[in-house]
Amino acid sequence: MTSAWPNLDDLLTRDEGAPVGWVGAPLGTGSVTPGRCDLAPGALRAVLRRIGRYDVDSGKELATTVNDRGDVVLEGLTIEQATAPLREAVAASTVAHQLTLLIGGNNAVTRPGVLGLADALGVPLTRVGLITLDAHFDLRSTEGGLGNGNPVRALREDGLPGTNICQIGLAPYANSRVMHEDALAGGHLVLTANDVRENGAAWAMDQALARLEPLDAILLDCDIDVIDRSQFPGAPGARAGGLSNLDFLEAAKLAAAFPKLRVIDLTEWDPLLDPTDLSALTAGGWLAEVLSGFEERP
Repeated sequence: MTSAWPNLDDLLTRDEGAPVGWVGAPLGTGSVTPGRCDLAPGALRAVLRRIGRYDVDSGKELATTVNDRGDVVLEGLTIEQATAPLREAVAASTVAHQLTLLIGGNNAVTRPGVLGLADALGVPLTRVGLITLDAHFDLRSTEGGLGNGNPVRALREDGLPGTNICQIGLAPYANSRVMHEDALAGGHLVLTANDVRENGAAWAMDQALARLEPLDAILLDCDIDVIDRSQFPGAPGARAGGLSNLDFLEAAKLAAAFPKLRVIDLTEWDPLLDPTDLSALTAGGWLAEVLSGFEERP
């Protein structure tokens, strides 16, 4: 039933026929910076009653229902152990829905998200694209195991071509020369935070989507530490000088309007780091913009 003040919580359902699916991925283990990113799926659900459905600029009210498929049970699991159940959950959601929201959890959930997407469509990784909105390349070595700092490295080792990877929002003094050179040599599209500031979020996302359009499906990784820390203090890896929250939200909306985008993850939000409600409201706004973009699909 719609509430007196329509809000995003109205749109959550348990209907398998909903256009959008929600997979909670409360993965906290293996983080470079310890924290409680595992609390983020619950924190996002809790803030939805405060996010309205009506956009005063467009005059449109969000109506897309979201099947909350619940959280994958990950407590006590290593990233290696968590990969299979996350992969299976994303694949099942992708088969059932036009768009899947993978709500992490730390950035290690991105790899099983991409793998599950490929499984659902029955295609090799060479036919899947990855866009990251992230301050970091996530190309740390996997020699010591999987972590939230190496999902892109692990995916390349799985067989995802570097030319299928577009990375937007890379921050200064948050990456190494070796990683930058590795990304360029591997064929990644690399757009820094400064590139986005100078040319706009729409330009950056257009670059990525045009490059990946020939592929069968795309996953967008929204690592929320790409946002300037003053505008999202709940991200352990965020730095001063990151993207504005408006650029972040615009990029997510534009990507969600692209039909080949089948999975969007939200990662690296630690609700305990922000004693205010700024981070939670920004995350809720992200969901509103993603649904708005989805409703613009042809």
